[in-house]
Amino acid sequence: MAKKESITKSFVLRVDAATMDAIEKWAADEFRSINGQLQWIIADALRRSGRLKKSKESTTDNNTEKL
Repeated sequence: MAKKESITKSFVLRVDAATMDAIEKWAADEFRSINGQLQWIIADALRRSGRLKKSKESTTDNNTEKL
């Protein structure tokens, strides 16, 4: 069986120094890479605005029974 390939696109993002410093600190506080933090911020904003459906992973986590 072929390995399912994830499709990601790369792009250049320019931000001012103060914004970058804030993103770096936020990422470190949440034990994420800067790239991971930016992906999380974007995905969260898209979900909140109703432009991205919730992932199956997050709905599964919310519906699991507590032992």
